[in-house]
Amino acid sequence: MSQHAFGAATLLDTKDPMGLRSSAPLLDAWIRDMETDRSPFQIPGHKGRTDLTGAIVDGDIPVLPGNHPHRISPSLILEAEALAAALWGASLCRFGVNGSSGSNHAAVMAVAGHGDKVIVSRTLHKSVLVGLVYAGAIPIWVRPEIDPLTGLPSHLPVETLEKALQAHPDAKAVLIGEPSYVGTMSNVPALALLTHSYGIPLVVDAAWAAHFGFHPELPEHPLKQGADIVVTSAHKTLPSYSQASFVLVRDEFVDLDRFNKMFDATITTSMSGRILASIDAARALLARHGEELIDPIIQATARGRARLMEHGIGVIDGENIDPLKLVILLSTVGADGNQVEAELLAQNIDLEMANRDMIIPMITFADTPARINDLVDRIIDSVERHRGELRPISISASFSIEPEVVVSPREAFFSTTETVSAAQAVGRVCAEMICPYPPGVPVLSTGERITQAALDALFAARDSGVRIAFVADPTLSTIKVLPL
Repeated sequence: MSQHAFGAATLLDTKDPMGLRSSAPLLDAWIRDMETDRSPFQIPGHKGRTDLTGAIVDGDIPVLPGNHPHRISPSLILEAEALAAALWGASLCRFGVNGSSGSNHAAVMAVAGHGDKVIVSRTLHKSVLVGLVYAGAIPIWVRPEIDPLTGLPSHLPVETLEKALQAHPDAKAVLIGEPSYVGTMSNVPALALLTHSYGIPLVVDAAWAAHFGFHPELPEHPLKQGADIVVTSAHKTLPSYSQASFVLVRDEFVDLDRFNKMFDATITTSMSGRILASIDAARALLARHGEELIDPIIQATARGRARLMEHGIGVIDGENIDPLKLVILLSTVGADGNQVEAELLAQNIDLEMANRDMIIPMITFADTPARINDLVDRIIDSVERHRGELRPISISASFSIEPEVVVSPREAFFSTTETVSAAQAVGRVCAEMICPYPPGVPVLSTGERITQAALDALFAARDSGVRIAFVADPTLSTIKVLPL
């Protein structure tokens, strides 16, 4: 009785169009599993039947216990992770199935424990803050420079980090996000050199940088630039399944045994074989065809950026940005990004993010030049229809507020709380994370003082159409605070 014999034949196409199977052990095992007639008496409970809930479960296979050399098993995962470590020049690679969020939790706990100080860039995703809660670490916040022409973060100055390290020489690690959500980049080699001079590791949330290092016009991957732990989302810029991530670790400043312990503590024991195989396949694809696939998309994105500027539409451009990042600024043409997004959605075009002042279509090498050209045409047409009164550049709420830590994130997170009106919350200690999303960078986090400036920034973001996430009351009428 075949794995798929209970219902209709599998809908999966198990061909290997790029010829990756021979160099991707998890992909090879997944394809073999799909092509094999067998009777599964193990999880997952759907048993491969597509006649019950449909094709949604097709291709979902588990990681088998023991050592099955021809099925997805722990020993085969180790083989695939070793291939990835070799490709990126790491001492260790671990594949994750709960996104970069889970990998960030492990990374923080690998370098800091209860009461330890860590220096943290305020551009980081809320998952890093959750990692601080788990670890019980104390954040020492550093803020990036803000580009006055865009109102968005440009880079973390080396001098800013140096001042923080001098003031807190007992810090256990430095945590930064490179590139930022909008594709801007800091001088990672200089930041790494400075961090290492204090004998501590540099941890980089590089969720958006899986493609870095595979084309001469792209920056080197942060690991090659001196970072010690690099967390990357394979599903963001590579053709991997949603939730796919991997972590690369160098052993000079990081205890590998401790890292493995923390990673294993934060990952499910019921990993998806399909997600794991997709990471392995993407790694093999980059190794074999990365530059040839990326090159035409870099050129098409550059042409699109130039065409937008010809129409007076602002874009983030320059030397220190990801060439595949297309960030479109609408203040200087008076268009509302929410209206542009609505028109594109009516054409079945989904954007990565949109608010009043900015839209970001996500570009990867799964796109084509023709598809990018068409997208730019549609954006230009929509913006022209919605031109209006010019607006001054405003700094995004996530990057405009100076955080004041009153109690540790862990203490606040597990504290009893009370709910008060927004007006009553001023001066109180926040008991929840409040993040405009995307990018998921907190304006207020657990344990921080609530200021009128923070609330005003959040109200402005909310009123401009930005979703306020991870908060009990997304209208911001009420806020959870620590009791007096």
